[in-house]
Amino acid sequence: MRGSTAGLAEGTIVSPDTVHAAFLMFLDVMFSSLLAAPAVIAYWRGTWNLIEIFLFPNDALLSAFSSCFIGTIGHFVFYYYQRRFSQSFHPDKHRITFMIISRMYTAIYGVVCVNGWRGGWSLMDLFIPKKVHTYFAILMISCILLAFCKGLRNISASPLAISTDHSKDYFTVPTMFKASPISDPGFYFMDCTFSVLIIGTLVVFVWRSMFALCDLLIYPSDESLSAWYSLTLGYGIIAVTFGLQPLLKWACDYLTGFWRLAVADVFLFLGFVGTANVWRSVWSLLDIYFLPDEVLISNLITHGVSIVFLAMLNCSNSVLVRGVYIDAEETGGQCVIFPVYYIRLYFQKERTKKQRRQLDAEKGQQTELLETCEKSPAQIVKNVNGDHKIVT
Repeated sequence: MRGSTAGLAEGTIVSPDTVHAAFLMFLDVMFSSLLAAPAVIAYWRGTWNLIEIFLFPNDALLSAFSSCFIGTIGHFVFYYYQRRFSQSFHPDKHRITFMIISRMYTAIYGVVCVNGWRGGWSLMDLFIPKKVHTYFAILMISCILLAFCKGLRNISASPLAISTDHSKDYFTVPTMFKASPISDPGFYFMDCTFSVLIIGTLVVFVWRSMFALCDLLIYPSDESLSAWYSLTLGYGIIAVTFGLQPLLKWACDYLTGFWRLAVADVFLFLGFVGTANVWRSVWSLLDIYFLPDEVLISNLITHGVSIVFLAMLNCSNSVLVRGVYIDAEETGGQCVIFPVYYIRLYFQKERTKKQRRQLDAEKGQQTELLETCEKSPAQIVKNVNGDHKIVT
């Protein structure tokens, strides 16, 4: 879900100002908004509702605390064993084993993530009165605290982020202070605790507050109309956000310090408003229209089909909410560029493969010339076209 261009496996893609580059960026935005995002939301909806069905359905408080426990312990396990996973499972060593383990990792970690969010979300529903001023205060306080920690970026989600299933960082879970579990295990434990319990909880508070405000303010008496309105509003804001990226990037290229961070955070929050409305609308529309009389089957389908579909697209990691990213950690205006790289990443990889093949071919030609010279005395010269010739 969350992400930053600083954490991109292949490095930040800086697209040139060409029609071709703009077209590829447009395709990435369409892919993220119309394919990846609905699948991610459907997965979360199905998984969340299945947990509500099976995890102490008759005791809301016990169910909420159980989800908190599963989410917290699960996050710590995946934080602590990320290095071991990366060292033990790599496609260059055992490709089939990596494919099996990595997809099992995503399936299990996805349930952990949903439980972690559901626990805090449910506790808020149980103990916080559903009033506009209450949730608005929680939203503002949580955003300010995240901005103070330079962690507001962590409220971002699909369609403003895509996490592809690259082997290089498949198991990587960044922490707030980037501590090392080997050189300083004590500090790493505190780093993980802060990342999971403080940053993670504040992010849940922001999302739950925004959902509650939308529930209270957008046609609260008509669930269907409210969902369709949120869908229009959400995708409208997302379109504006992507459209403003070049202007904001230009501004952040020149701004420094506090003002650069402030502009980035305001822009991130604008994108979050659109993202939250997209999530709320797609989730609600699935509840209303997709097999409403067969709740269990509906949720099983959205859970299973979505994760398989995303795995086939090689971006199943988009369902995971893991790690902490720092606001404006990228250089220049890259801090306002959302990590929506899928089609462009494919072309970059193909371009890299072509360059490597050309280099290998040139090395092969040079090796062949040297072997020929060793067998018979010769002189290597270049003709006017720059090609090598052997003159005996």
